[in-house]
Amino acid sequence: MHNVITQEALTRRAHWVEEIRRLSGNFGDDTDRLKLALESDIQRGGAGALLDHLRLCGDIPESYGHDSSEEKLYSKYTDTLIAQAFRFVGLKSLVLTTRADVADVEVFAQTYSFIADGKAFRLSRTAKNQKDFKVQAMHRWKHGKDYAMVVCPIYQLPTKSSQIYLQASTSNVCLFTYSHLAVLISFSLFEGGKRTEALIHEIFKVIPTLNPSKDAADYWLPLNRTMLAFSSRISDLWQREKQASLESIAAAKAEGLAFLAQERERIMRMSHDEAVVALLKVHKIENRIAVIQTISDNRLLDIR
Repeated sequence: MHNVITQEALTRRAHWVEEIRRLSGNFGDDTDRLKLALESDIQRGGAGALLDHLRLCGDIPESYGHDSSEEKLYSKYTDTLIAQAFRFVGLKSLVLTTRADVADVEVFAQTYSFIADGKAFRLSRTAKNQKDFKVQAMHRWKHGKDYAMVVCPIYQLPTKSSQIYLQASTSNVCLFTYSHLAVLISFSLFEGGKRTEALIHEIFKVIPTLNPSKDAADYWLPLNRTMLAFSSRISDLWQREKQASLESIAAAKAEGLAFLAQERERIMRMSHDEAVVALLKVHKIENRIAVIQTISDNRLLDIR
């Protein structure tokens, strides 16, 4: 089988890693610019461009600093991408910029509606907390919507047992992956928007029928079978995305390891003084000093 993820897809990924770095700085304005740029890219490249993004978006670039403006904007990139994916198959969607007690994406079909959120993680992150997936929060944030969906990179999800599967089955929140979403995009090209909208509805309807369980197989087996049973076309699309998921892991590892190797070389070439300055920066010593210096008596004891 030829590679599903092409060199063009890898080039697109590299371009967007840098584009997000370039755009970051002012979160509100950056989000609007990112949305317009991503919409333009998908309009030009069509389904191929959208699939390129979905297959490679699951990992936060190692070159982005922790809690940096780039990392925050990347989270909006995945949300905007999800909104674009559902829009591509014929649903209406919007990305919300407010941060308080609401989901990041709202999607509207003819007979149902749902909220969605896209997750991405660093490959170097060793442990992920169940709160990182926000399953219970998504349940609270439905605010009258019929369903909720959390879209994750497939290789970052637990494969055996996890509290998130119990939370999903008891809270009626659909855990989904970018690979499954890519199947829906390809399916819509053959079967059209109405059939894809119906398939998405069937996926949502299976979640509340699951027996509450922490077991990964108890969650994924009914969901996967629901998709595969919906149309004979899906089997071939499924195999293609299965291959793409393997290639995406290799691509993500290559990207992360290349950056870390460059960082190691850069550090080894530092002078003593440069290394000291870099170490102070890593530990944010000056920022922490500045915060401490702002502390003063708040005069609460004067209120009597």
